[in-house]
Amino acid sequence: MDLTIKSTLKENRRHGNDSFPLASYWIDQNIAGAPILECHWHDEVEFFYVAAGEVLFQLDTDYFPVRAGEAVFIHSGEIHAGHSFNDSTCMYGAIVFDAQLLASPTFDHIQANYIAPLLDRTRSFPVHITGASRWEKQLLFQLRELLSICDQCDPGYELAAKQQLLSMLHTIVPQGRHVNRSKRELTDATKTLRLKKAISYIQEHYQQPIKIAEIAGQIPMSEGQFCRFFKSMTRQTPIEYVNSYRIRRAAELLLDPGSKVSSVAIDVGFDHMSYFVKVFRQQMNCTPTEYRKRMLHASAETVR
Repeated sequence: MDLTIKSTLKENRRHGNDSFPLASYWIDQNIAGAPILECHWHDEVEFFYVAAGEVLFQLDTDYFPVRAGEAVFIHSGEIHAGHSFNDSTCMYGAIVFDAQLLASPTFDHIQANYIAPLLDRTRSFPVHITGASRWEKQLLFQLRELLSICDQCDPGYELAAKQQLLSMLHTIVPQGRHVNRSKRELTDATKTLRLKKAISYIQEHYQQPIKIAEIAGQIPMSEGQFCRFFKSMTRQTPIEYVNSYRIRRAAELLLDPGSKVSSVAIDVGFDHMSYFVKVFRQQMNCTPTEYRKRMLHASAETVR
């Protein structure tokens, strides 16, 4: 199982590899009130499963609570994030994969009637899978089994994982279980596009000093309009978001024991070491040095 910290915003790396484009993740967010999942999107589709706690989930412009035992299905390109709900801690699992993994080699009956409609979103998984019906309970059971298959990584697990995904797709075949997610409100699509432009700019320039006016100019909006728009979409101010992204990138760099903490601070855009440590502690509940020691120790224990 891939336990690396996922980059926020538009993810540039491939989940899994070219021969098997699927990866699983387990994240234990044990700091109450901290961001559970930073606002981002990727080209792959994703199942997000809450194992413990509660999450206020964001999907493009919609917000809804997701409780322990429930799941969310996220399509390619959809902006998503998880926010602390009722100040609870959270543990969640995710399966991220290229939907083409399920494609048939030829345009046969399966491809035409089940895979293609999933890819074009006309016959998709429901957004929020709560377990309210018997078939939703079955779907959640299958998702837990899929997470377990990927977690154990037994020989041939790739075959079992693909089989499980196809079984999940079979579960939503009957009428009333799949949904058409190809239609989107134009106003929501415009908001999503604007947010993507803003956070793409942050991703490309986070290592440099960034002014709010520069980000706002990508849309374009006035600084005041942009700040209100950005917070309404992400529940963070632009500065909070920039700092959060920088800290996530710093956390990745700190996994390299040969990198100096001061160099990491500069590499992710912090000019002052003291401010970097302060922001890191606020978000990660420990100093950069403490975080490195903890992560390297956990990695050594895993190897054993």
